[in-house]
Amino acid sequence: MTDLRGRQLAALDGGRPALLVVDVQRSFGDPAFLAGYGLTPAASAAVASAVTTTASLVDAARAAGVPVIWVGLGTDPGAPWRASLWLRTGDPDASYGPDEPCLLGTPGADWYGLAPAAGETRVAKRGYSGFLGTGLEAHLRATGIDWVAVAGLTTECCVAATATDAFQLGWPVLLPTDAVAAYDTGMHEAALAQLALNVGVLTTTPELTARWARR
Repeated sequence: MTDLRGRQLAALDGGRPALLVVDVQRSFGDPAFLAGYGLTPAASAAVASAVTTTASLVDAARAAGVPVIWVGLGTDPGAPWRASLWLRTGDPDASYGPDEPCLLGTPGADWYGLAPAAGETRVAKRGYSGFLGTGLEAHLRATGIDWVAVAGLTTECCVAATATDAFQLGWPVLLPTDAVAAYDTGMHEAALAQLALNVGVLTTTPELTARWARR
């Protein structure tokens, strides 16, 4: 451990953490929904492993009394994200098709491989970041959260956006590299490098759960 990393982690001692679980939903994690993304076998295995590892993190957080906050995409056909439609189709006024991820009321929006327990906070987002247009910031402040760990899908998109906003809003961020994944392994590694440079400290599930257990 470098001196800087040691100081970074030591500064979290005694603080109250939370686990943010991002977009582990059928549209993003279930192989039956991912056929159109062209994942390689290695990328498919990485996504499956991240889902399983995130589930183990949730179990460990609950056992340690760490709040688990569920951040999921809820695509509303009545309030289309015009910029996203423009970027993906060239037409900001296009209608959502049947394959649109996480349409509210469809199986794609369901959690995949894990699920909230009674009483755990759920945050419905409309874009990439769990903080944009939601009550997540207010909830973290009201409950006295001092630092967060961010897990889920996908590394370069909604995980990165949520982690970046947490950091910009003042929360130190830990990123368990074995509990996040992307649909391209090279993109995953590049995203982790960028996040390590600008946003948070990379960790692993064993190191993170040991930190929680010491609280």
